[in-house]
Amino acid sequence: MIALDASALLAFLFDERGGDRVAAMIDSSCLSTVNLSEVLGRFARDGHDPYLVARRIASTPIEVVRFDAPDAALAAQLFAPTHRLGLSLGDRACLALALARGVPVLTADRDWAELEIGVPIEVIR
Repeated sequence: MIALDASALLAFLFDERGGDRVAAMIDSSCLSTVNLSEVLGRFARDGHDPYLVARRIASTPIEVVRFDAPDAALAAQLFAPTHRLGLSLGDRACLALALARGVPVLTADRDWAELEIGVPIEVIR
């Protein structure tokens, strides 16, 4: 299992560089609902129906994981070790999911490679 960051899923969906690495892991991936919202927001920004995109993502093998109160606390706890890189709530939600499940993270954000928070971070490009 691997936790997808929104940037990784977007690379896959837009067939961008690194998207092939995401495709190879898609059958064993999970995604926080916070990161799903980021992905849907990108499509909505570009004029697409986010509900339609959500249904398409739901038809894939990606496990969409609800972000709940314990996840919120874990994401908040990650603020201090990630603040210097300017990580957003969505970024920390992805990392919290990975920590909670004890799985690696897949991201397109190169800055994450500097993080040492207890889970492997794989940068796709």
